[in-house]
Amino acid sequence: MIGDVVVLALEGGHAFELGVFCEVFGIDRSDGALPVYDFALVSAAGDSVRTRHGFEVRASHGVDRLASADLICVPAYDLAVPQPDRLTDELRAAAERGARVMSICTGAFLLGAAGLLDGRRCTTHWRYTDELARRHPRARVESDVLYVEDGPIITGAGTAAGVDTCLHVVRAAHGSAVANAIARRMVAPPHREGGQRQYRERPQARQGASPLSAVLNWIEANLDRNLTVEEMARHAHMSPRTFARRFQQEVGTTPLQWLTGQRVLLAQHHLEATDTPVTAIAGRTGFGTVDNLRHHFVRRLGVTPQGYRRTFRAPREE
Repeated sequence: MIGDVVVLALEGGHAFELGVFCEVFGIDRSDGALPVYDFALVSAAGDSVRTRHGFEVRASHGVDRLASADLICVPAYDLAVPQPDRLTDELRAAAERGARVMSICTGAFLLGAAGLLDGRRCTTHWRYTDELARRHPRARVESDVLYVEDGPIITGAGTAAGVDTCLHVVRAAHGSAVANAIARRMVAPPHREGGQRQYRERPQARQGASPLSAVLNWIEANLDRNLTVEEMARHAHMSPRTFARRFQQEVGTTPLQWLTGQRVLLAQHHLEATDTPVTAIAGRTGFGTVDNLRHHFVRRLGVTPQGYRRTFRAPREE
């Protein structure tokens, strides 16, 4: 569980990525019964730092604050701006004591300098993956994903993928209902899988933004049916081949992979928010059988549906 969150304010830092961390973890949403974090903005370079955009950000704490953090967030920064050696020492010490460390975009380079990427899968913005691999040859850099979690280290790709990365961490800590509620407050897509391509459109296009918008909504409304690519293509008024190609281009994955992901998300909702038997959930989500539901659930989330329910089922109010 995450309670104590620290965000680093870095010299030459990027404002958007810093803002994403602050937006997800630094806002009191208790009015919506959502988690409230013990949040701190930390600088290793004095009370304030100058961003790459020219304005200053004032931090409320020094590096010592990292010692108590459950989660340390490292935003993007200008790689030409050196960061204090003490910062990498503190990041290494935090990871060794069990804290989770998360970066967005070029923030991964600071994790690499601390040795936290050695032997681990990781990512950064696609423009910098080759450089990250060159500087840290022991890291297993993946160039075409939105985010990667390997042990206590989470790395996200550039800019908007930072939102996906943060929501993934929230989902793992508090369940999909909390992550989805925060996403709605942020007016952001509730879920994009880490393996989706960095340069693709979001998996669910906004209304009117794409010819696929209507068919995506139709698929979501019919997840309990035995849908085929041919049927989806007919609904989109395309040939199966054209539909599959357009879907890959706009969504970043295949129709059946996206369909399976949506079914798993729906199953998560039922497991968290209802007492519906797993056999009924398998039918309502289109998996048909418990064995099929369990297969895809374990493959995607690494846990059985029953195990997921035990972990994330919200306690009933008396």
